[in-house]
Amino acid sequence: MASSEQLKALLLSHMAGDDERFLSIAMQVAAHEARIGHGKLALELRDIVEKAKQQAKKSTVPVSIAKGLKDASGLLYATTPQVRLTDLVTTDVVLAKLKRVIREQRHLGKLKSHGLAPRRKLLLVGPPGTGKTFTASVMAGELGYPLFQVRLDAVITKFMGESSAKLRQVFDAIREVRGVYFFDEFDALGTQRATPNDVGEARRILNSFLQMIEQDDSNSVIVCATNHPHILDYALFRRFDDVIQYHLPGKDEIISLLKRRLSPYVAKGFPWTELSEKSKGLSSAEVTLVAEDAIKELLIHEHERITEATVECAIQDRRGMSHERHK
Repeated sequence: MASSEQLKALLLSHMAGDDERFLSIAMQVAAHEARIGHGKLALELRDIVEKAKQQAKKSTVPVSIAKGLKDASGLLYATTPQVRLTDLVTTDVVLAKLKRVIREQRHLGKLKSHGLAPRRKLLLVGPPGTGKTFTASVMAGELGYPLFQVRLDAVITKFMGESSAKLRQVFDAIREVRGVYFFDEFDALGTQRATPNDVGEARRILNSFLQMIEQDDSNSVIVCATNHPHILDYALFRRFDDVIQYHLPGKDEIISLLKRRLSPYVAKGFPWTELSEKSKGLSSAEVTLVAEDAIKELLIHEHERITEATVECAIQDRRGMSHERHK
């Protein structure tokens, strides 16, 4: 049976007139039924979706339907995230931009009927551990789409012309299977073409990507992330609908991260503000690990409560590890 989240997503997409999203979620329901042994129901659902797809091809507005999540080429890693925007701790500015993208995607049918295109090509910029990768999962979870992580290690090869051909396979999938496609450490593709270490094949890969992303008119969402915006080719930026800047968490965000994990394990009057001050300079991911380290100590040593000293010790451990990485 479809999950509660899938049922809600089906209703929301129907109310928004987004037939493509509706059918994409229906395909996910069919895949779930097949996994739990309801083969007959799964086949019936897929047949219904296929018929709807054929009817959609005859309509005046062309749409694409997810054909499945299997990727035989090994270029993509597919998951179905269940996280939501409320699970992401970041600034109000970032949240507002993400909400705008999600809102436009949910009204895709209405916007397209008026000749408008929703935001769907995003560049996320900021230090490691600030929520860029998690954002891609949140986008997929909110929209009810599969998340496809592009395996750049499989795309980029040393053989002339092969990388561009593999990149074409990725963009073929983007066109044919609607989802959120995530290019992490995007600077591996987007390095400036004029850098001294540049080679001909790197230029060809980048030129291919620039051409493909500009020509892409699918209904998939493309999310690219980088820790090094300064080395990106300037021509990349105008190919994106939105460039979203991520930063290390401030005091309020650190408190939210700590409270989210530690609240059940601490006494009243716990010094959240003091600990947030001591955590300055750590990334969101590192603050989350601080909280998890403190919980592990509680469980292993069977303490009644997590103390301020335990959290401080975890902060110092993470700060030391961060320092070693950046030497």
